[in-house]
Amino acid sequence: MTKRRSLFFLLSFIFIVTSCLTSCKEEGKVISKPEEYKHVYEASEDVIIRAIAQVFKDKSGSATIQPGQNKIESDSVVQDGWRTKNTAQVKKLNWKECEVTLSVITEKKTESGWEMRTLLEKEQYDKFFDAIDLQIYKEMYKVQ
Repeated sequence: MTKRRSLFFLLSFIFIVTSCLTSCKEEGKVISKPEEYKHVYEASEDVIIRAIAQVFKDKSGSATIQPGQNKIESDSVVQDGWRTKNTAQVKKLNWKECEVTLSVITEKKTESGWEMRTLLEKEQYDKFFDAIDLQIYKEMYKVQ
């Protein structure tokens, strides 16, 4: 009887811990301002802006370029009570390098309205930067 009781408590504990870990992952952590990650590319501002706009179009269907501000935004994509929007800012560092600040804004629909959450981790942002890097080479090829 004691072994069964111990096994029951052990399995219950494992179930509760697993449930907590997976529920936090799906719901995300509530944040007050969007997370931003930065990456430096060796290309001109124009090429980088066109590349980011194309990646946004591929991922969310549209992209808006604000040329005077070197800012690119995607439209919000709404699905299953979640809303996602991508923004990127391009800043020239020197004659051959530009810094890209990328933010993926994810919001969950709640009773009080849209609540900003963080779902992506650094690895997902790195994949986004890799897609931009590949598109930069495609844009450079188009120019030549």
